[in-house]
Amino acid sequence: MKLTVLIDNNTLIDRYFFGEPGVSYLIQDGNIQVLFDVGYSNAFIINAQKMNLDLLQRDFLVLSNGHLNHTWGLDPLLRIYTEAKIESIPFTNPTLIAHPNIFETKTVDALNEIGCIISKRKLDQHFEINLTKDPFWLSDKLVFLGEIERSNDFENKEPIGKVHSRDGIKDDFLLDDTALAYKGSKGLIVITACSHSGICNIIEYAKKVCDENSVVDVIGGFHLLQPSQEQLKGTVDYFQKLKSEELHPCHCVDLDSKIALSKVANIKEVGVGLSIKYD
Repeated sequence: MKLTVLIDNNTLIDRYFFGEPGVSYLIQDGNIQVLFDVGYSNAFIINAQKMNLDLLQRDFLVLSNGHLNHTWGLDPLLRIYTEAKIESIPFTNPTLIAHPNIFETKTVDALNEIGCIISKRKLDQHFEINLTKDPFWLSDKLVFLGEIERSNDFENKEPIGKVHSRDGIKDDFLLDDTALAYKGSKGLIVITACSHSGICNIIEYAKKVCDENSVVDVIGGFHLLQPSQEQLKGTVDYFQKLKSEELHPCHCVDLDSKIALSKVANIKEVGVGLSIKYD
């Protein structure tokens, strides 16, 4: 499997790309091509073009959660597909995979919308859509985890704003937050976006879904932005026991959290332009 970072808060030094507080990865596993999240703007498209990567030949478009910095890039993505059709440029319509709650309205404080601004009805005109709470295998080794089991007592304890659903307006604990896992030759590579459901919860669920206890690497956001002492301690203790070969925390991980994790794990740098291959 090969993973390329199209969007992150940071860019690698001497690589002239655009960063923003979001996530977008290109993942290739054999002949299967996956776009995981689309960031906030068209920056992931510009970066892909600079890297000479074709976004029009994707088998799957996977969304990790409904927040604006993971879904608002859908608008410019639809434009390039529409323009390709106008100009008779070959393209493959990907299947969109996400949690069933992905399109619900989300609000926080005075912001009237921090969720996806393109409806399922609109996307139906462009992509096949598979909304599922259950794990879904994208390839023999790469799996969309679906709804993450919340199994510990130190993560996902505080809601982020409100979610507006058919059942009314409720505190949003982001049941739509999910991740990917790759079952490699040495163990699991867990690929996250924001980890609102809890990075430790995600890893434990990935181990369960894949029937694999060894974890080689975890790359993505760990949702450690000024975490409580309880959450940070629980997370550090967890990774100390996990003993992965390395970690690639990024996006929503602050400096203090990275320093704390570096005491128990081999922390690697992440930025736009990073490309990693896994067996």
